[in-house]
Amino acid sequence: MGFFESFLGVFGFAIGIPLGLLLGFFLFVYSESKQVKDPVVRPISELGPLALQELMPEIPLWVKTPDYERVDWLNKFLFDMWPFLEKAICGIIRTTAQPIFDEYIGKYQIKAIEFDQLSLGTLPPTICGMKVLQTNEKELVMEQVIKWAGNPNIVLTLHVLSMKIKVQLVDLQVFGTPRISLRPLVSTLPCFAKIVVSLMEKPHVDFGLAISGGDIMSIPGLYRFVQETIKKQVASLYLWPQILEIPILDESTVAIKKPVGILHVNVVRAVKLLKMDLLGTSDPYVKLSLTGDKLPAKKTTIKRRNLNPQWNEKFKIVVKDPQSQVLQLQVYDWDKVGAHDKLGMQLVPLKLLKPYENKEFTLDLLKDTNVNETPNKKEDSMKFGGSSEGYVRKDSGIDSVSDDEVQEGAGLLSVVVQEADEVEGHHNNPFAVITFRGEKKRTKMMKKTRQPRWNEEFQFMLEEPPLHEKIHIEVMSKRKNFSFLSKESLGHVEINLSDVVHNGRINDKYHLINSRNGVIHVEIKWKVV
Repeated sequence: MGFFESFLGVFGFAIGIPLGLLLGFFLFVYSESKQVKDPVVRPISELGPLALQELMPEIPLWVKTPDYERVDWLNKFLFDMWPFLEKAICGIIRTTAQPIFDEYIGKYQIKAIEFDQLSLGTLPPTICGMKVLQTNEKELVMEQVIKWAGNPNIVLTLHVLSMKIKVQLVDLQVFGTPRISLRPLVSTLPCFAKIVVSLMEKPHVDFGLAISGGDIMSIPGLYRFVQETIKKQVASLYLWPQILEIPILDESTVAIKKPVGILHVNVVRAVKLLKMDLLGTSDPYVKLSLTGDKLPAKKTTIKRRNLNPQWNEKFKIVVKDPQSQVLQLQVYDWDKVGAHDKLGMQLVPLKLLKPYENKEFTLDLLKDTNVNETPNKKEDSMKFGGSSEGYVRKDSGIDSVSDDEVQEGAGLLSVVVQEADEVEGHHNNPFAVITFRGEKKRTKMMKKTRQPRWNEEFQFMLEEPPLHEKIHIEVMSKRKNFSFLSKESLGHVEINLSDVVHNGRINDKYHLINSRNGVIHVEIKWKVV
């Protein structure tokens, strides 16, 4: 009986499989297929809030706030660099934390504090969005939204009496909105002097804390207390306007020296100058400048056909470092065509002068700056008098003051023409002309552009603050070849200088008058020296 049942089972299995396959084949081939409907595709804008929330549980910041941009490339960069960044950051944490740990050794019966394990895990922070802010200063400002749900392994061991207490940080989550500024922008690599970091909102920090294996954050009330304490401490240190400065370049390499005084120079006369013209005369004039200063040199008038000219002309030159700067005096023969011939030059170190004392020099002209060279056989010489008034440093604050509180005395008015935008004309070769008290100065001409960037500084030495005066700045364009419209005005602006005197500095953009969309960026400073 048992044998017969086993035989029927095997026979049924052998017959059933082929019959099943054959029946399935005929049903698949000859059965009518049902029509498959295409999936419904709808724009996201047509979905309701519930459907959108199911598809995207967390809406990206670059969707909610259009001025934030996606930075997938930067997140990919962080992901690839994280194994190396994680080790570098852990090294910085160890170095920074060690002095703090040393302060507690010997207190509260603590014998030692050390990291048993320190790792930030394998998950890097994610930058959810970034935007770049436009400012009038020489800086690059970026705001990011950073989230980090990492898997760090941080274990701190405390040696208290004869016990070892292990404190472990688990389930760390950080959410913050830092603002990072690279400033000031300089012409030395990496092109910025320091990194300035501040938080725009109080950060959100969530974590678990286990002591000897027990989660103490589960104690009622302790979790909220720790959260609020961390937010207050971080906010007091780094919440804007509090900042964290990270120096990148040495301050001495990027420091901008400020004016500390005024050098008064009186060019009196010259005698026995060289004969450079065919008729046995010269047309001399003198150029005066200080080393380490990029401002244009000052010039005397030209004395025609004169080998013993009398100038008696006075000049004021801004001094920034009297210990290192040198006054350069260069005498030229003016020529109508071609380059002007040099008649000689001489140097006067400012450290030879004393503040508020006049000193008179009679100098033999040399061929170049080598002071050991013997003078020309004609014994060319020049005489000038100098006064080094104002070598006293005075700090002029930038706080706003009233007219009665304005500091009297001579000072320096500095005008920096940064750039212009959307200046339009028949020919786009713009340059700016600065007019103040009848004196005109102009920037270099930028060819074929509507967004010129000059970044040129002009200085005016004044005997008193320009409280009730205005400065006129006009943007003009000039055609290179001959034309009846060789010059045209692209717009102008008049700036009241009372705000400059009261605040010490203004840095703003102004809409150009008689221009459709033209804007000019100007920085003006006033300093009593």
